[in-house]
Amino acid sequence: MVRAEGVHKRYGVLEVLRGIDLTVARGEVACIIGPSGSGKSTLLRCINHLEKINAGRILVDGVLVGYEERAGRLHELHEREVARRRAEIGMVFQHFNLFPHLSVLENVASGPAIVKRTPRATAERAARALLERVGLADKADAYPRQLSGGQQQRVAIARALAMEPKLMLFDEPTSALDPELVGEVLAVMRSLAEEGMTMVVVTHEIGFAREVGDQLVFMDGGVIVESGPPRAVIATPKERRTRDFLEAVL
Repeated sequence: MVRAEGVHKRYGVLEVLRGIDLTVARGEVACIIGPSGSGKSTLLRCINHLEKINAGRILVDGVLVGYEERAGRLHELHEREVARRRAEIGMVFQHFNLFPHLSVLENVASGPAIVKRTPRATAERAARALLERVGLADKADAYPRQLSGGQQQRVAIARALAMEPKLMLFDEPTSALDPELVGEVLAVMRSLAEEGMTMVVVTHEIGFAREVGDQLVFMDGGVIVESGPPRAVIATPKERRTRDFLEAVL
């Protein structure tokens, strides 16, 4: 579902990604861990073409992200086409990014209604089903300011799912939450994994990575230092840098 080949990303002279190669199979949950500044979130944003890469290529479901290839060269797509393809990739951010002036139901239903031109009644019916799925059916008429952080993040997940994505990206979805609210968000993510959703998750929740992940990727300094089955990487890391990081966070 995801294939990154030799991906580089620079901000001026700062090279944030330095030749990333990553493959995520369909239905797989890949969890990315690492210290702050290691390039984890940047990689996630590049997969969604929220950031443009400087070298390499990224494919989602066999299709280049943000570019098309002509005569052996990559040409950036028009923003409208980029947006159309981006609609197939759901992304949940650290800070919920809900529309404060819209109700919970409107937050979830607006994407399909506006972007996909789904009839409003159909979009709202699907939105109610998604809110029930994330345990918030009773909050449809509430506004974001009336919800806890955990509830807002579950609405953000429902909003992403409303676009019927083939891939879900999670950028540290629990790091802004109070500890007692983390579990309710991870439970929704766990259920998505059980249903076969392909997910790439940047996280500090090592327990979630161990129990739910199919692949654990440790990044540092803009490169992938080590990757493999989560239990194996956590229990017996091969690289000293991985071992030092895990000893600090476990």
